[in-house]
Amino acid sequence: MNRRRPPRSASADELLTTLHELTAQARREVELHQARVELAEALQRNMLPAHLPDLPGLRTAARYTPARSGLDIGGDWYDGFPLPDGSLGFAIGDVQGHDVEAAAFMGQIRIGMRAIATTASDPGEIIGRTNNLLLSVNSTLFATCTVLRFDPVTWEIDSARAGHVPAVWALADGRTGIIDDAGGLPLGIAEKQRYPVTRRRLTGQGAFILITDGVIEGPSFSIEKGLEAVMRRASVLAGSGAGELADEIIKAAVLTGHEDDAAVLVLCHDSAPGRT
Repeated sequence: MNRRRPPRSASADELLTTLHELTAQARREVELHQARVELAEALQRNMLPAHLPDLPGLRTAARYTPARSGLDIGGDWYDGFPLPDGSLGFAIGDVQGHDVEAAAFMGQIRIGMRAIATTASDPGEIIGRTNNLLLSVNSTLFATCTVLRFDPVTWEIDSARAGHVPAVWALADGRTGIIDDAGGLPLGIAEKQRYPVTRRRLTGQGAFILITDGVIEGPSFSIEKGLEAVMRRASVLAGSGAGELADEIIKAAVLTGHEDDAAVLVLCHDSAPGRT
């Protein structure tokens, strides 16, 4: 009767060789992942503005914090730019996903919107033309955004949004509210969309706070709870500096579980000229 031989035990040298190969493979995978993360971070840094415009009586600040999953990068963005009628434009947005592709698409949106804003001042028109431009490049991604126009003569803000989360207003006397105006579809979904514009006159000293959903929403944290958290923080600091307020608002992202990247854009304004 033939008996099967027991399996040969691996020698110490063979085990060491296998361990060395596995360690080398793991190191290569870590280095590849790190290279992708560094590339994504470089894309994000170079696609967000180094400075935001401001004017006497208007102070601005923005903050960005990466996601805690994926490549620690994403498509959240903000921007500020002069408009052809002498007013200032501000934008915040959120591209689907958080990877290199989302960061690159975010860059396309920001560059395209800036180019369009050299010939258009109306926020609804800027968003609509940006939407048509993005559809022309046949991307499979979509994005939400809000665009504001601040008029330094009339002290008014015009706003329009494309599927984006509501903004928050706050006055130095502690009053706050949610800006949940009618909007249109996110960018990159359908052609020839119209984006309604809402106009507000700034009166008392306060702040306009634009956010992305990473600041206010998480797996077990609703948008409503997130907006309440932002309003609580804003009610205390609306009369402070823009940077201090932006620092405090971005902290709300921790409450959500912080699985998505997050961005905050703050416009702190004085009372309208001629009013106290």
